[in-house]
Amino acid sequence: MKNSIITTVMVIVLAITSFAKAQFVVTDPANLASGILNSANEIVQTSSTVSNVVKNFNEVKKVYEQGKEYYDKLKAVNNLVKDARKVQQTVLLVGDVSEMYVNNFGKMLNDPNFNAQELTAIANGYSTLLTESTELLKELKQIVTSTNLSLNDKERMEIIDRVYKEVKDYHNLVRYYTNKNISVSYLRAKKQNNTQRVLNLYGTGNQKYW
Repeated sequence: MKNSIITTVMVIVLAITSFAKAQFVVTDPANLASGILNSANEIVQTSSTVSNVVKNFNEVKKVYEQGKEYYDKLKAVNNLVKDARKVQQTVLLVGDVSEMYVNNFGKMLNDPNFNAQELTAIANGYSTLLTESTELLKELKQIVTSTNLSLNDKERMEIIDRVYKEVKDYHNLVRYYTNKNISVSYLRAKKQNNTQRVLNLYGTGNQKYW
């Protein structure tokens, strides 16, 4: 059936594999997101100094960079049917959440306006948001790979639409959370007449996240 979500997910996998010409191993996005989350949780659980935060964050960055090729290849897949497109966009939103975290928290580690305790608190906030996004991605995985005959195509698409909307909400929350943390640094720098350093580190309001 044209609208079968199982078929459309297979289209994604085949398209990615073809695009990569056998040089790219298709990664399970749910496992990739979980790996980033697990590494992020290490920061919260074991970091008491800036050096420990940096050390643990490097593990997060390593996991993300290992999976970045997956997201880059997925972005390049075009001409998918509608059902598969929604699945693709949901996965990419989770990838973008991870990217916002890795790129911006990495900059915060080099920001003198945050101390070790604050960095750990910020990491905890990111970890919470990553947890919710990752769990939704796992739910999506279960739906699109399920052989449960109690769900018809319409019911599957309704669940996929809901997961997509919820992931998009968390994506917006991560962007908001990131901007709020950067604004704290900016206000502190303003009191010290040193706002240019913050702008140099994070960029201006016209740029991607800030």
